[in-house]
Amino acid sequence: MSRSLALFLTLLLSACGLLSTKDAGDQKSWSASKFYSEAKTEMNSGNYSAAIKLFEALEARYPYGRYAQQAQLEIGYAHYKDGEQATAIAAADRFIKLHPNHANVDYAYYLKGLANFNDDLGLMGIVSEKILNQDMSERDPKASRESFENFRELVTRFPNSKYTPDAVQRMKHLVNVVALGEVQVARYYMRRGGYVAAANRAQYCLKEYPQTPATEEALFIMIKAYDALGMTDLRDDAERVMRKNFPNSRFFPDSTAATGDSWWKFW
Repeated sequence: MSRSLALFLTLLLSACGLLSTKDAGDQKSWSASKFYSEAKTEMNSGNYSAAIKLFEALEARYPYGRYAQQAQLEIGYAHYKDGEQATAIAAADRFIKLHPNHANVDYAYYLKGLANFNDDLGLMGIVSEKILNQDMSERDPKASRESFENFRELVTRFPNSKYTPDAVQRMKHLVNVVALGEVQVARYYMRRGGYVAAANRAQYCLKEYPQTPATEEALFIMIKAYDALGMTDLRDDAERVMRKNFPNSRFFPDSTAATGDSWWKFW
């Protein structure tokens, strides 16, 4: 490194240090509203880490009152937007514990659901067609189940919340996601010749999630699994149910929707 470059870096670091000291000094005279407005500016610019620091400074300096309470909510949202789902959930839980009767506590329940849902929409974003059609079923179902429970708690506790309509849409989607996840497990067993396990998993899907799109494939898996096991009565029962409910299923060779491929090629 040349002497001139080293000198430049030294001066630059010194300037940064002076700037930080100056900013810290300026904050000593900031009001709660000033902290909040500066933090929101950082948030709106996508500088979530900077926003979190300012919100935390606000709460430390002015621990009581509406600005501190709002800062606690904003901290959770900033963590969520920054991809820190676990921290966002912890912040929401903290707010619920501290302020169970707060006018905006429904927001905290909604935030927990969003963090577990783990999408990239804003807090009041409507579930778009893209989100509803994306395949989330291959993810760990634990987060999907927790997200569903978070949204259900919101809908139950706050049926008139402005977040409830969006939460209901997400709950419907999450049920489909979990059901399809069960079918994918059944597919796995079918591919490997685990016909008993495949039939049991498909049957569980039908029992727990009877009105979901996954029902069609679950019935088809049961037909093929029972056929492979030589359980013809159960096979025929499953096929009768499937033909009654899905007469044009793509899984049937005689259906106009069929591809002509062997059944296993659907997967």
